[in-house]
Amino acid sequence: MAGIRRLVLDVLKPHEPSNIILAKVLSELEFVDGVNLSLYEIDQNTENVKITIVGDNMDFEEIKRTIERLGGVIHSVDEIVAGKKIVETVMTEQDR
Repeated sequence: MAGIRRLVLDVLKPHEPSNIILAKVLSELEFVDGVNLSLYEIDQNTENVKITIVGDNMDFEEIKRTIERLGGVIHSVDEIVAGKKIVETVMTEQDR
């Protein structure tokens, strides 16, 4: 069973812990193979980051608890990939 293989999350977090620590802690979860964290907005107290997580049969609730334990809040789940294979999005004429 492959379960969830990729998640793209929009997360609001405080400046501390650093983005490096957040990415490292998430990457250490047993079902996570890799983490990509991109900062896209910053203000005096918080940062908005996009977190892409890949793995096999990932536990969303554990990921959410980990982010919350470090002071973050998931604003939205922007992409979910599940199943035996990762299906990439294909651009169509309607997308242009």
